[in-house]
Amino acid sequence: MSYEKQPSYYAIIPSTVRYDERLKFAERLLYGEITALIGKEGYCFATNNYFSNLYGVIPGTISRWISHLDKLGYIKVELIKNNKKEIIERRIYITDISCRQIMQNTYKQNSTYPYEQKNIESMSKKAKGNNINIMIDRFFNYIINKTEKIPNEFKDKEQYERFYEIIKRLELNYTEDNLKIFKEENIIKVKNIIYCVKDLFIRDKINILLRITREDLINIYNNCKKFEDDYKGTEKEIVNFYDYYYASVIRKLEAK
Repeated sequence: MSYEKQPSYYAIIPSTVRYDERLKFAERLLYGEITALIGKEGYCFATNNYFSNLYGVIPGTISRWISHLDKLGYIKVELIKNNKKEIIERRIYITDISCRQIMQNTYKQNSTYPYEQKNIESMSKKAKGNNINIMIDRFFNYIINKTEKIPNEFKDKEQYERFYEIIKRLELNYTEDNLKIFKEENIIKVKNIIYCVKDLFIRDKINILLRITREDLINIYNNCKKFEDDYKGTEKEIVNFYDYYYASVIRKLEAK
């Protein structure tokens, strides 16, 4: 359903929100959707574009709804900026203590039945893995098809063009014709590598981007794949491969 985060099966809308006549019905529903998108990290990071696609309205309408919920004290909005004062992420927190307690209990770590907790965590990791794969595929289509639309991850065309210059330097600017001769496993590799470069760029890892090479990215990917195969079926099994790959790139290249 979402390329940003797999929503929880349940949404929480307390009576204070349900019966507040100052709120539009859509705003009350949006509140519930925000609670469904909050996980272990304790906040929702979905964008206005995500919500606008979900509810069939323009992003500006979503912005007004969120501002209204914030003004009435039902949510708290935090904007995360990089060292250039550019907004790279928005975090939406629920202020209702009862709601927070219910959501925290959903992700309670110390279960009375460890085997059940292990299964829940495994399912959560798999859901996150599926979610990131959807995001990777979507972003890859922007790069390969060179659509006029700017991916949501970038604030404007200039930022996107700076990123694409890095892609060209790393010789990752493939075309659909190039990919016709690729095996499926190599296409998946290219997708993950390009998405990793995007994350490094968006998260302002300039020190890594300045010295990173195509060979670095490929070698680290291949090593991660080897470990994924070696650990399969063990306690160290890698459920979310992309997160493991991205963390490996950071660890290897920051120490380089």
